[in-house]
Amino acid sequence: MSSIERLIEIMARLRDPDQGCPWDIEQSFASIAPYTIEEAYEVADAIQRNDLDDLRDELGDLLLQVVYHARMAEECGSFVFEDVVKGISDKMVRRHPHVFGDTSIDDAASQSLAWEQLKAAERANGQNDPSQLAGITRGLPALLRAGKLGRKAARVGFDWPDVQGVVAKLREEIAEIEAELEAESPSGSAIGSNDRSRLEEEIGDLMFSIVNLCRHCDIDPERALSRGNAKFERRFRAMERVLEQTGRKLEGTSVEEFEALWQAVKADER
Repeated sequence: MSSIERLIEIMARLRDPDQGCPWDIEQSFASIAPYTIEEAYEVADAIQRNDLDDLRDELGDLLLQVVYHARMAEECGSFVFEDVVKGISDKMVRRHPHVFGDTSIDDAASQSLAWEQLKAAERANGQNDPSQLAGITRGLPALLRAGKLGRKAARVGFDWPDVQGVVAKLREEIAEIEAELEAESPSGSAIGSNDRSRLEEEIGDLMFSIVNLCRHCDIDPERALSRGNAKFERRFRAMERVLEQTGRKLEGTSVEEFEALWQAVKADER
């Protein structure tokens, strides 16, 4: 018995109505989906940390999710794990005619374009949505979906000519946020729910533009934000250590003191 066959059998046993695990038996596609997403993020985290031992384990956890969904599909008579493997194998051959056929591809950029064209052709045979933006899953994380929307629009020429155009758009969006803030709470009063909705929309526009800036700079926005998160956490923890060494706590520290500490921590990093 191969390793994958053993894993499939283990999952079948876990889901057995009579002798399986009560928790596993109760699960559905919907209840397992969040775990699938979580495991994918943990794979990405192991890669970012360059921890190959952890990556091995996390890939196993992610594979378990595939087996889990396939088992539930088999139980309802939809498909089995082998169908999943066959489907992705056929797709890889179909979308790499330059490897498995006689088509020629010059470089990675050309392959990316050809891949999207093949996807579009496949979608045209299976759905009625003619939009250039068809096929971008609505359930994707917003940051990832924004990048896909921008790239697809750019392929048909709907894009800024250069990165300076994106920077100008960022300034425009920031100005609109400032105007919205001034209009909604000119005296510093609390923002109402209707006003908050408009402000949320303007902030969303700014974030979308930032994702497009990343695309123009060939930067992964998720990775950039992850690095920003790590930097903030590192510096914040350093501030905590400085305060602890002097017998003080975060509570009660003034804004001016926080700024001085932050700048000192930044200077130490340099």
